[in-house]
Amino acid sequence: MAHSGLQGPPSSLTTGIAFSLPMILEYGSPQLQERFVPDLLLGKKRTCIAITEPDAGSDVANIQTTAIRSPDGRHYIVNGAKKWITNGIWSSYASMAVRTGGPGAAGLSMLFVPLLHQPGVVMRPLKVSGQQSSGTTYITLEDVKVPVENLIGQEGQGMSYIMKNFNHERLTVAIGTTRQARVALASAFEYCLQREAFGKTLMEQPVVRNRLAKCGAMLETQWAWIEQFAYQLSRMKKRDADKELGGLTALAKAQAGIVLDECARCSVLLFGGNGHTTTGRGEIAEREEL
Repeated sequence: MAHSGLQGPPSSLTTGIAFSLPMILEYGSPQLQERFVPDLLLGKKRTCIAITEPDAGSDVANIQTTAIRSPDGRHYIVNGAKKWITNGIWSSYASMAVRTGGPGAAGLSMLFVPLLHQPGVVMRPLKVSGQQSSGTTYITLEDVKVPVENLIGQEGQGMSYIMKNFNHERLTVAIGTTRQARVALASAFEYCLQREAFGKTLMEQPVVRNRLAKCGAMLETQWAWIEQFAYQLSRMKKRDADKELGGLTALAKAQAGIVLDECARCSVLLFGGNGHTTTGRGEIAEREEL
């Protein structure tokens, strides 16, 4: 599916487990892993990662969803909202960032929160322009009771867990986004070899070759950078990679978006009117632009 340039279907199948389950495997207690991992790996249950909120996206340290211990100490009482949660609408659980302490990063923890059929949880799908099959969700939590055994790792370590988990998330997004850029540009390249105007193919026009070459240079540079990350991750210890590559993977993700934007714009331009249809040969460029 990634080879086709489609992002919605693979996101609907893999994003939740790829970004949420590592939290349990890396930081969860043996008891937590024993309770939940088998059903998740067998596909009997689904999970998602729930970090972003209506008022806290990239500003993770400002998360407002609270998890306060009940008077008997047996549960966390969770209140708040999460937004843009991929796969949320059909997930039984979420690895969720919550505030168990004071303000700032030191007050954050990770909690494995039940979602489907859980009292106090309301989920609704969000209409988005792209990746419509990925199940983007708005989650409201009101006095949701979560067993204290569902704490992932230690209280107050949530920010550290999130930042380390972001590394493979960002690299995964960068790989998929760069693939989308290649699909869009390759489609336009093929079209320009066949489409004729003014007695010759578009590819015979110097200005067309120049546009394709500029985008191709950006694309191949981005892909070489991603391959460098893959090589480094295969050679470095995880602890070292988490420390040394965190900022760079964030840059790679951001740059992948810039490359996709340029390749999609170039493709739509070269497809002409066909680039603005949602069917036919130009459909792929229009889809990548979204």
